[in-house]
Amino acid sequence: MTDHRARRGRYPLRLRRDAVPWERQRPTWREARPRLIADALRRAQARPGGEWYVLAASRDIRPGRPFGRTVAGVEVVAWRDGGGRLRTGPGACPHLGAPLKDSPVRRGALICRWHGLALDGTAFAGWSPFPAYDDGVLAWVRLARAGGGPPLERPVVPVRPHPAGAVHAVYTGVGRCEPEDVVANRLDPWHGAWLHPYSFVDLTVVGPAAGDGGGAADGFTVEVSFKVAGRAAVPVRAEFTAPAPRSVVMRIVEGEGQGSVVETHATPLGSDAAGRPRTAVIEAVIAASDRPGFVIARAAAPALRPLIRAAAARLWRDDLAYAERRWELRSRGALPG
Repeated sequence: MTDHRARRGRYPLRLRRDAVPWERQRPTWREARPRLIADALRRAQARPGGEWYVLAASRDIRPGRPFGRTVAGVEVVAWRDGGGRLRTGPGACPHLGAPLKDSPVRRGALICRWHGLALDGTAFAGWSPFPAYDDGVLAWVRLARAGGGPPLERPVVPVRPHPAGAVHAVYTGVGRCEPEDVVANRLDPWHGAWLHPYSFVDLTVVGPAAGDGGGAADGFTVEVSFKVAGRAAVPVRAEFTAPAPRSVVMRIVEGEGQGSVVETHATPLGSDAAGRPRTAVIEAVIAASDRPGFVIARAAAPALRPLIRAAAARLWRDDLAYAERRWELRSRGALPG
């Protein structure tokens, strides 16, 4: 078998000597017990989120252009002020309700294109800003009306490599489900090699995750190989943990890219025309390495980001189908377990 613990050598790739066809790999359904996943989900949902929601990738909110998104049924507009600081607030103009996401930004102020009401990010004319936070990779907004529990001064941002020394990219997809269905998907690592054989092989869940603070955590430790091509793969040990109700983090704790993280955040949007819930999956990949050649990857980050997003989109094509199916079963009271 492949050495999943992957003692780092000169070359990160390993050739799998005994690769087996997809249908002959070891079944994982006995280990993926519904109650085990449900318990991990319940503990994750009990953690404080502080009413913070991931709004978008930081790069999506550019100077001179507003960004709009409905979060938990609340219309939100975001933009950069004259100093580049993130500003957020209600998406309707307080004058006659014009959509502020369509308004231009001039010298850091958002100017309504209906009648010229200007907003600089401070309270004005009945319009009050929402607390905002930019962590350098993701933009967050705090919505007290969304019922996210007691507010926190800052969102729960996982420990991650510093963006300046990493390559990071953010994928966004939307599914007909609720955040808990996305989190449940990520707290089921056993499906990886079965549902995503193009990306993962030799997957074994070896125990509970230690978490950032040590001790038991809402997650799992996994030994898995990331498939490259043919029999070539990169074996790592990774942890899946849930630091907040709508977030799951996969962190490489041993092997190539140690310290790299994939953060999956589920942001409720609202309901579609048929009354079905819609949730945005906003996933940040923050990759780091201490290998000397990684400086080349950082320099090539603009070219790598579309490739990283494409890989995430392929995975989420399947995982959103999983989450949507779970919601469909839950809504009919037919979810097994």
